[in-house]
Amino acid sequence: MTDTRGWRLGADIGGTFTDLVLVAPDGRAAIRKVLSSTQDYAQALIAGAVALMAEMGTTPADLRDIIHGTTVATNAILQRSGARTALLTTEGFRDLLEIGRLRLSRLYDLDHVRPAPLVRRRWRLEVTERVDHRGAVVTPLDNASVQAAIDVLIADRIEAVAVCLLHSYANPAHEQAIGAAIRARLPDLAISLSSEVLPEIREFERASTTVANAYVVPVLARYIANLEHAFAAIGVRERILVMQSNGGITDAAQARRLPVQLIESGPAAGVIAAAALARRCGIGNLISVDMGGTTTKASVIEDGEIARSAELEIGGPISQGSRLNRGGGYLLRTPSIDIAEIGAGGGSLVSVDRAGALRVGPGSAGSHPGPVCYDFGGMQATLTDANVALGYLPQERLPSGMVLNAGAARRAIGRQVGEPLGLDSAAAAHGVYRLGCAGIARAVRAVTVERGRDPREFVMAAFGGNGPLFAAEVARSLEIGTVIVPPAPGVFSALGLLAAETEHHGVRTLNRALDELTRAELIAAFADLRRRAKDALPSGDLQFDQRLDVKYVGQSFELAVAACDTEAFRAEIAAAFTAEHERTYGHKAEGDPIQVVNARLIARLPSVDRPPPALPFQATGGAVERSAYFGPEIGWRATIVLSRGDLRASPRPGPILVEEYDATTLVPPDAAVHLDPAGNIVITWEPTA
Repeated sequence: MTDTRGWRLGADIGGTFTDLVLVAPDGRAAIRKVLSSTQDYAQALIAGAVALMAEMGTTPADLRDIIHGTTVATNAILQRSGARTALLTTEGFRDLLEIGRLRLSRLYDLDHVRPAPLVRRRWRLEVTERVDHRGAVVTPLDNASVQAAIDVLIADRIEAVAVCLLHSYANPAHEQAIGAAIRARLPDLAISLSSEVLPEIREFERASTTVANAYVVPVLARYIANLEHAFAAIGVRERILVMQSNGGITDAAQARRLPVQLIESGPAAGVIAAAALARRCGIGNLISVDMGGTTTKASVIEDGEIARSAELEIGGPISQGSRLNRGGGYLLRTPSIDIAEIGAGGGSLVSVDRAGALRVGPGSAGSHPGPVCYDFGGMQATLTDANVALGYLPQERLPSGMVLNAGAARRAIGRQVGEPLGLDSAAAAHGVYRLGCAGIARAVRAVTVERGRDPREFVMAAFGGNGPLFAAEVARSLEIGTVIVPPAPGVFSALGLLAAETEHHGVRTLNRALDELTRAELIAAFADLRRRAKDALPSGDLQFDQRLDVKYVGQSFELAVAACDTEAFRAEIAAAFTAEHERTYGHKAEGDPIQVVNARLIARLPSVDRPPPALPFQATGGAVERSAYFGPEIGWRATIVLSRGDLRASPRPGPILVEEYDATTLVPPDAAVHLDPAGNIVITWEPTA
């Protein structure tokens, strides 16, 4: 008998579109792309879900899993719309958030201004206490200073508080006492203790992360409550699960407590989907390029493994995920998939600055007013308007049904870009397109070249509503020989939500020289992390991945290597670290002392092994042509427009446009395209020698 409770819904809520995938117990799937309702994200999500369920002939009561990725926490920080937050810290460390790492992302820009701390200085309150790096109490906690700080919280109507004391990772007793004192007088206040949010060495990283968590706790709590109420109102009985930045899913309770772990929620889902694609296709090295309406995200799967990072930074002019380019935003020390993100999406605003330089992004038109061609009131040209002007997108309406005003797009590009640069509208639009490609290539280099990887050794997977339009040109510029566009590319991240596993990430600081670290200490550290993981996750057969953060003594940054507890653990850790150091930085220092900073554990509750959702695509039975512009050397060319189902296993030369409900794939004149047995669009050519 069919399990009617086996229906699963994945929803990726972005700044421009909300993407949904509904999968039946037998694997049948349906997709939908709707404009995000930025005032209340639940509205678009619920409307899209109800429409999908009606299309598939099911009801809300039949949903078993609801998994979603959200940008709410990210937007609260970027838009500075979080809670009125205070910070309680050790006496003498009030200005830690502003001192930071004493680094700037733009060293020689005298006009560069870092974003202001999320906590005003008047709400950064000192308490008298001191613990050393081994956890010994040097100065007992002074209760009078704690009560004085709480008086300020009450008088200034603070909504959330972060508590970050020096060396609390080694001994959390003082933080726990402060938390208890606050709860005694302010039982409803949102409290984030750094010993719970990030029990890890380095006071600035811990403070920055804990403050960001406290800042968004009330925002996420309201958002999840609204979402749960909206789903309950249509008859959904199951709990809502949320994607984390690390690529694992968690429940709503954990998301409310640690929303800082959701900052890269949506982008992480796309990488999870790309990793599943790589496994199905037998591809060891894959670059994922996810381009939506607001941003483009790049990441790598290497030897079948997702690249991960222990920290990320948001709120700066660009997020590249580079350890060497920090200081432009808010640093968050939280496990995440290693993603480089730039402000280039279909809605990215296009302009010519006072110096006559063409700019694309990082500002975005969003879903409202949107690009000029949407006719929703948008007046400034966007990357999507350039694609319409070039003939890469339909001139009257998208396959999804959205009506387009191509004439308005061409006029906007001509007036705002062409006239200032002395170009006709086609040349101006192509310049915008090429600049967008250059930005995407920069993100790809950030996760390959800057990590010591050669992009020519990878296959590129392109998805998102706009990724397939730019992938071929980006790949050619990087000499990547193959591009894959999976089925349903425009909602591919929502598919990744349904492929993710429940995960818990734990960390414990060791901070010991490798020569001094004992095997017993290593075993005890991971045993403690496994106990905590079992308490945090539902019962089941957990899988554990043990890692160590390692560096040469005196270095500022660590590299993650696999942990081992054999009799020869020191030699094995040293060999793994020096090999990774040489691959990442191009050199090694054999014989130099090595330091083990942190032990990390990833605990996974494996999901049920399911075949990929069945996403049917149909052939149109015939091709049409549309004129498209490919730059001044080629000019306008008659370009065949096909559906995915019209492609065959044998390669077909470009130029070709493959139009689908959720995305359009561009195959340039010097490339060829075919459909593989899994239904992926494959674009190939011989890379430049």
